[in-house]
This record gives sequence, C-alpha cells and structure tokens, in this order.
Amino acid sequence: MAQDPSLPDIPFHAIVEQSLAGIYVLQDECFAYANATWAALVGYTPQEMIGAHLDRFVPPDFLPEVLRRYHLRLDSNPPSLRFITRGLHRDGRTIYIEVHGTRMMFGGRPAVMGVGVDVTQQLRNEQELRTSQQRLRDLAAHTARTLEEQRQSFARDMHDVLGGMLTSIKMDASRVLKRSEGEETRALVQGILGLTQQTIDAVRSMSEALRPSALDHLDLSVAVRRDLQEFSRRHGIAHRVQAQEISARLSPRRALAVYRIFSEALTNVARHSQAMLLEVALEPAGDELVLAMHDDGQGFDPATVAGPALGLLGMSERAHEIDGTLRIDAAPGQGTRLELRAPLL
Repeated sequence: MAQDPSLPDIPFHAIVEQSLAGIYVLQDECFAYANATWAALVGYTPQEMIGAHLDRFVPPDFLPEVLRRYHLRLDSNPPSLRFITRGLHRDGRTIYIEVHGTRMMFGGRPAVMGVGVDVTQQLRNEQELRTSQQRLRDLAAHTARTLEEQRQSFARDMHDVLGGMLTSIKMDASRVLKRSEGEETRALVQGILGLTQQTIDAVRSMSEALRPSALDHLDLSVAVRRDLQEFSRRHGIAHRVQAQEISARLSPRRALAVYRIFSEALTNVARHSQAMLLEVALEPAGDELVLAMHDDGQGFDPATVAGPALGLLGMSERAHEIDGTLRIDAAPGQGTRLELRAPLL
C-alpha cells in the first residue's frame, strides 16, 4: 500500500523519513503513517503498516492500556504523554518502546503523531544490573549473618571456656597465696592474681564487644545507655540520651542490626567528629523504630568524603537488611546527624 497522500502535512518530511527514531501517525486506531525506523522496530515495512490496526502490533493483554492512552491523547490532549509501551514484533517477541505522542491534524482530521525508541536492551540491562545488585546485597547479608554467628560463638567460647580457665587459675593462685609464707613468694602470687583478674576483665570486655549480653537478656535501650556511658568515659564526649524500652516490639535480628549501626556511628563520632556533645534518641514512632544521633562536632562534606572510609556503606547495608532507611546529614562546622527508620516487626 502506498504512503498516505497527506504525508506532506508532516513538517520536515525528509528529516522524518531519515530519522533514527521511529515516527508514526495513528488515526482511527490504525497507522496512517510509519517511517522506516518505526516499522523496523516491529519487523515490518512502512507499506505493510499503513492501514493496519494497533492490535496487530501490541500484545493482547496490553492493548486496552495502549488504546486508553491513545484516546486520552486524542480527546484531551494533555501536556505530555510519554511512557514505555510493549510492542509485538513480527516474529512474536515482545519488545519495549518508549513513546511520546502529540495530537495533530492529519488529512484534515485529528490524529496522534508519536516518536518511539526501542528500549528493550536498555531495560534488560537495567534488570540485569538490579539482579546483580540484589545478589550482592544477598551475599552481603549472608556474610553479615555468618559473621554475627561467628562472633556469637567466639564470644560464648571466650566467656565460657577461656573465662572459666582463667577463673580456675585465679582460684588456684588464691589457694597458693594462703599457703605461702615468704614475702617474695606472696608478692609473686599476688602479681599473678592481679594479672589474672586483668585478663578476665579483658576477656569479658572483648566478649561483650563481640556480642553484647544486654541484647540477649535485656532491652536494646539498656545496651545503648551502657555503651554511651562507656563512650563518654573513654572519649570525654558528653552525651544526652532518650531511649525507650523497645525490644518487646523488635525481633532479635532487627535489634542486633540497629545496635550494630549505633555502634558504628559511635565509632565515627569518636574518630572523626571532635564533638563535645552527642545526643541520642531511640524510640518507636507508630509502626517504626527511629534511632536519631546528632553531634556538635566539625561535620564533613558528604561530597568529598568516601563513604566506606566512614563505615557508611556498612551501615546502609544493615539498614537495607531490615527494610529500613538511613539518612545522614552533615556540613562542615555544623556537626552530623544520623537518622535510622525501620519497621518494628
């Protein structure tokens, strides 16, 4: 079938014919014009498309949506109508085309002229990228779970096995001290007792750092308050805290993830902030948990600081694991604010 004689109604006819973008005109739900590029998208020639109904080039399940958008453009002429549509190739393949249509007069009657670009490969690449990103997240989550399990096992062994052995040594040394008469021997045994107690304290501290016992027996708020007290004692940074009991509404997995984010944020404040005061709030807000931390330190420019260097990547991944969002606001000289929001259940 020959091209419609009204074709000169389309401006810049020569440009349209040679365009690398697909260009078409729809009238009465049929193609009144299609350039070579548009026809090639669906595996036809321009001559084969002229007069053909839309249903020949659209998957049946998507045809109602295409017709709805066509009549919306034709009848109301909204300012913009750009969307990705599904097309049906001559060989039966489904393809994806980004189209932008506009209302016009063609042969003296209303029609829709559109421009289309094949985005099938682009969408496929984007999907593959999303799949790869999800696999990386799954791997990171699996690695984090494995690490937590190893931490818990190691902390338990340190506390039960090593702690028990050290306690036995201390008890034996105490018995030796009671039976010792020489000052030199007693001084030596007392030194051993002191060193043993220091080692027991160090083992407890390391075990607690690996797996905070408060998370197993007490509320998350208790662990937060305890760590803040130790943080202020060790680093000389004052703190204010509002922490509500929340673990009854929080699964152990979520509580641990929140605690790890809190701990990493504490480390960042100690290492980088030069702050005088740290304010912390841990509380429920509807169906969400909110952890907010704000220091009055030197802040930083997020655009010039590598995220992984501050542990931001790890915190973001932990937030993602519990379907949460992590927001960090910072500016030079204005301190840093962190806010974690995550579902309670």
